[in-house]
Amino acid sequence: MSRIGKRPIPVPAKVTVTISGQEVSVKGPKGELSRVLPPEVVISQEGEELVVTRQGDSRKARERHGLCRTLVANMVQGVSEGFQRRLEIQGVGFRAQAQGSNLTLNVGYSNPVQIVAPQGIQFAVENNTNVIVSGIDKELVGNISAKIRGTRPPEPYKGKGIRYAGEQIRRKAGKAGKK
Repeated sequence: MSRIGKRPIPVPAKVTVTISGQEVSVKGPKGELSRVLPPEVVISQEGEELVVTRQGDSRKARERHGLCRTLVANMVQGVSEGFQRRLEIQGVGFRAQAQGSNLTLNVGYSNPVQIVAPQGIQFAVENNTNVIVSGIDKELVGNISAKIRGTRPPEPYKGKGIRYAGEQIRRKAGKAGKK
């Protein structure tokens, strides 16, 4: 039995969950999310908790048990608290700027890089070098953060580029450090 899949999901008082067949809709103060779960798992509401169980003991059902529990738990957390990811920009002349709902990055290319915010994502910039990506969908926040980091990933010699907050970059010695 999946250790993660066995754990019940607590539902906060301000969040309502609607289950219709395999579709789960979660509505809270920050917004609304819905997802269709695979037929190998069943979700039920028992009081103030959601319980995900699997139908049968097939390999596919065992694989998806913990996954579906985590996806539903992330939906509940997203509509109640939200998610955010912090990015740091390092490099001389590298900076970010929030323009409306979009993000403009000046990271050493001849033209600035424009990143358009999908629906449900907000960008915030602190001190021109710290970018905060926030939203209610954890998957979307992570994907947009990875896209931003992918515009100029940190390089190992000087450490210039865009990195996640707290990310450790393995540094290499350059030509002068070979002695």
